[in-house]
Amino acid sequence: MADILGKKDFQVIKEGITYPQGIKAAGINCGIRLNKKDLALIYSEKVAEAAAMYTTNKFKAAPLIVTENNLVKSQGKLQAVVINSGIANACTGEKGLKDAWEMINYVSKGLKIKEEYVAVASTGKIGEFLPLKKIEAGLKEAVPMLSISGGTEAAEAILTTDTKKKEVAASFKLGEQQVKIGGMAKGSGMIHPNMATMLAFITSDVSISQGLLKYALQQVVEKTFNMISVDGDTSTNDMVIVMANGLAGNPTIEEKDENYYKFYQALYYVAEYLAKCIVKDGEGATKVIEVEVQNAVSFKEAKKVAKAVINSPLVKTAIFGKDPNWGRILAAVGYSGADIEPDKVDLYLKEKIIENGQPLEFSRQEVHKYLESSDEIKIIIDLKMGKDSATAWGCDLTYDYVKINTKYN
Repeated sequence: MADILGKKDFQVIKEGITYPQGIKAAGINCGIRLNKKDLALIYSEKVAEAAAMYTTNKFKAAPLIVTENNLVKSQGKLQAVVINSGIANACTGEKGLKDAWEMINYVSKGLKIKEEYVAVASTGKIGEFLPLKKIEAGLKEAVPMLSISGGTEAAEAILTTDTKKKEVAASFKLGEQQVKIGGMAKGSGMIHPNMATMLAFITSDVSISQGLLKYALQQVVEKTFNMISVDGDTSTNDMVIVMANGLAGNPTIEEKDENYYKFYQALYYVAEYLAKCIVKDGEGATKVIEVEVQNAVSFKEAKKVAKAVINSPLVKTAIFGKDPNWGRILAAVGYSGADIEPDKVDLYLKEKIIENGQPLEFSRQEVHKYLESSDEIKIIIDLKMGKDSATAWGCDLTYDYVKINTKYN
């Protein structure tokens, strides 16, 4: 897999969710939030194969339950996604479920498509009910505004505490056919591995079986969105949706052949790019932290270590304080629950500072300077136990994070 990802048989494009053929979008303000776009709509001209992954939080928000039911009913097909920001429609009981179904009904009528071909997502405050009249009026405005140029407005409409839009697109060839993929995401706080307070939407014009599309999404999410952390909180509303409408005209991908892996590579890039954008936009963040765990006995064990380190408040605050406190990193490695041998572990923070579990002489001044001057900090942990690796991304924990989350509205 590493060799496949290393080839980069695709071209990155400065586009977003509407880059693939047959995809249109719109983003408007319908009155949920003051002076900010708060309602987005994504539409595929052709019914698309689709797959989704959801939060692991037991308090799963109503839109996720409704979307999951629709994907079962439609046998993995979608044609539209509606997203509102400002109110999460989580912990809202039966009324919340009815409201989510109403949003689907509005889209179904407006676009004249089957209800089961519509997904719904929400993000924002927990425990508040949706202003359905405003959303209904907003969708009547959004439907005629759907366009290829509407992707950026849609990407803006799904933001909450985010400070910037998160968009990416890529193109690649399957034989003679040019295939496109695009995505957008939101997420800034309440981010923890296993997806959290993040929404991501990915579209493609590739022709692929629903089973393989779902499998590819699961594999990609495990190594991208499930490997990021801002603050250790898992949201009620996380969801990733991928739609593939087949308009590129390539022979349908029905097995794990060369074409499948070309698509997988592009999907992986889009997901990883969006995941990193979320981390970079972490609430109050000043630095991105990348933790690469090498030579573990399995990906599962490498992931345990990477997640423990990236999610450690002590590691995060040390990075914010420009403090080369390697003891905090090793402590996280030790409590990760992974299969390790402490007297084999090497640790790199700009330079090798631990070898075989023992400290080396190093310039604290130079490492401090690295932590002070670099916006992206890399930690490498070599377990010397096997051949598998995992990488996690996070950010530092700052005073501003506390300020933002005492004033969130």
